[in-house]
Amino acid sequence: MGAIGAVILAAGMSRRMGQPKLLLPFLGKPLFRYSVDAAIQAGLQPVVIVGGSRMEELLRHVADCADIEGIENKDYQSGMASSLQAGLQAVKGRANAAIVFLADQPLVAPVVINEIVRHYNLHRHEGIRIVRPEYQGRPGHPVLFDADLFAELEHIQGDEGGKSILIKHRSLLHVVPFANEQWGMDIDTPDDLRKLEKIAYAAGGEDGPK
Repeated sequence: MGAIGAVILAAGMSRRMGQPKLLLPFLGKPLFRYSVDAAIQAGLQPVVIVGGSRMEELLRHVADCADIEGIENKDYQSGMASSLQAGLQAVKGRANAAIVFLADQPLVAPVVINEIVRHYNLHRHEGIRIVRPEYQGRPGHPVLFDADLFAELEHIQGDEGGKSILIKHRSLLHVVPFANEQWGMDIDTPDDLRKLEKIAYAAGGEDGPK
């Protein structure tokens, strides 16, 4: 099977948190680091982090990881689309697909990424070009996009992460259901941070963040 890369979107402005949330500690590690570790553990290559004004700090926190690539999106304030495009541009020509992670979701379990990759490899010959997890019936992240769709994703704008492409190409979409809705939770506020830390402590073991 061909290579599958990772694009980790870590350039958000954290308006609801009131401070750069992705650098906040979550069970002993910066919040964004969970997405990075998940991508590495899944064997994704290349792994690209797209950051904004805090890019240097993000890179300092992954200095112990080999082969992590950082891209500073100077246009990050325009919204998620510009960061996604910067990441996909870095992966283009080097992988058959990219899994797009939101860096504020620390509880995504290894099985989610493994199943996304497995279903992509299993169904690509049937025309599947997008694989997305669903947590208790709610669509979530990370989302795999085949390289065939990178050119279309270059035309999205604003704070969109590919929703219009998902709607347009429903026939190319394969959904992988998971029963654990907590895996899809993100962190936007201090309350979210405290809530997810409690969940992670309670879950522990295989379900907890690594």
